[in-house]
Amino acid sequence: MTDTTIATNSKAFRDYSILETVEAGIELKGSEVKSLREKRVSLNDSFARAEANGIILYNCHITNYDKRDGFDKSEPTRPRRLLLHKQEINKLSGKVNQRGFSLIPLKMYFNRRGFAKVELALAKGKKLYDKRRDIKERQLKRELRRAVRRKT
Repeated sequence: MTDTTIATNSKAFRDYSILETVEAGIELKGSEVKSLREKRVSLNDSFARAEANGIILYNCHITNYDKRDGFDKSEPTRPRRLLLHKQEINKLSGKVNQRGFSLIPLKMYFNRRGFAKVELALAKGKKLYDKRRDIKERQLKRELRRAVRRKT
């Protein structure tokens, strides 16, 4: 696969349990695409919401492109529409309306054809004790790997 990753949401797997993922296009302006090519984007604290006109991505920070004239200034954290099929929108919005589910972007990348895509996840927030249990499991696995490595 030749997808080039632009940005990842580092907090997503720590704070949420991922149930399913879907690939979505993103509606951008020309200068924003140039900023994405320079990897000047942050997905931390971003989320998506199902609304009447589709699914909208909020708090995704795309830094303004430096080498442009200035008439095309856009706000770095403006809401951006995600491009999905109607069936996918209906399916995701139905699940998000249930209690406790969220839409979270996991990563942003360019696909083989050069289009900017967002990997969107249907997620459920973890409780503090779930996070602690995950940390404990990770430490146990790490200790097991070290013990096996010492024996060989």
